[in-house]
Amino acid sequence: MTTTAAVSQPKGEPPPPLRRILDAAARGQFPPPDGATTVLPQPSHRDAGVIAFTAHSVIFTDEDPAWVRAALAATACDALAATMNPRFLTALMDRTGRTTDTIDVLHTATALPGAPSLPLTLPAPLQEIRDPGHPRVTRARKRRDEVRVWAADGGVVVLGRGIAGRWEVAIEVAEPVRHQGLGRTLARAARHLLPPDTPLWAQVSAGNARSLRAFHAAGYRPVASEALLTAP
Repeated sequence: MTTTAAVSQPKGEPPPPLRRILDAAARGQFPPPDGATTVLPQPSHRDAGVIAFTAHSVIFTDEDPAWVRAALAATACDALAATMNPRFLTALMDRTGRTTDTIDVLHTATALPGAPSLPLTLPAPLQEIRDPGHPRVTRARKRRDEVRVWAADGGVVVLGRGIAGRWEVAIEVAEPVRHQGLGRTLARAARHLLPPDTPLWAQVSAGNARSLRAFHAAGYRPVASEALLTAP
């Protein structure tokens, strides 16, 4: 099939500390499971939040690290659970004036060579949406940079640079064509839209069982939980 050109990977400045942690996790090299919490500055004004790996959390915020650690201690719960405890997240949101939608399961996979393929039952191949005013493009640009969107019959693939400049993917499947494997197909197709071996990330709500199954079947693996705090 034919499709638009894959996303390029230009060379830029050295990645921020959070990006280095994420890139290492994508290679299977995780922070030490020592029960500690690493506090880092935000990689941008837009992005603040918490990523909890196994027995090690990373909080990225421009707030005073001393305040962060005091707020963690005030949760009065197991230290391993403190960073995702509702009391701490509420305190952090009150302190920063930010909000969050949900705690996601953070997944990663590496990009694959070759063009994406879709089932022959689809009447049209994956096509890029180039209209900057398209609702899906407009919505994605609120949380990501360098956004590109592709559509197939009944489905959408969104790529963009999110937290610390990492490549993130989101998919949508229309209700009439669900339960036919399209979500899994689109999630895998996204892995062909970046240069080979590029880490690709997906945030999926823990309660979204359909999406979890689709990304797992497409070769993405869960590596952490994540709470993204958005500015008003």
